Amino acid sequence: MRRSSPLQNRVDPYGALFRTPARGTLMGNRGGVIHNDAREIVRRYASRRWIACVLEFKGRRRVVMSPRRYTELFFLDEAVALAAGHRPCAECRRERYNAFRRAWNPEHPPGADEMDEVLHPARVDRQGRKVTWQSPLPMLPNGAFIEFDGAPWLVWGDTLALWTSEGYTGRIARPPDGMATVLTPQPIAECLRAGYAPMVHPSFPIDAVTLHV
Repeated sequence: MRRSSPLQNRVDPYGALFRTPARGTLMGNRGGVIHNDAREIVRRYASRRWIACVLEFKGRRRVVMSPRRYTELFFLDEAVALAAGHRPCAECRRERYNAFRRAWNPEHPPGADEMDEVLHPARVDRQGRKVTWQSPLPMLPNGAFIEFDGAPWLVWGDTLALWTSEGYTGRIARPPDGMATVLTPQPIAECLRAGYAPMVHPSFPIDAVTLHV
């Protein structure tokens, strides 16, 4: 029997959607339906409600990319989801959502609409293109993604880890100086700086990494 090709529903740190047989550890969506009845992606997003969810919740079962149902997207891990511009879901990841809100503003944690209004122009421009920004590399928090040598790398401690669809493969020492092109939207990077620690794929054991000082 001929196997069908993977759906275009995996998300990379740039926020682009691609096909791969590799499985993700988080699911999410972009505010509604972005595929057609042939299960093809036809637009980048439906609204500014970009969220990251657990793979299973309360025994719910769905057929991925069902007609006229929201489009399920998948991420290697939470660090990738954040880099792509997704925030924690308020329903299935309530504890993480509240932690994200407190990192955003500990005195007055914002609601979903308030955060999404700020996040959307920080993730894509009016033409739907990825928004990046510049930062001194030593100043970036754990969990941020940068573009280095034309590829996406995770920043954690004194290490940069190369992202692939199946996990993190290459590792190099974080350079002690220089500027970096940052893929993680700036408001999310500020949450990381404030202490929000994203879940990272087990191919990169963060406990073994020396903390950056």
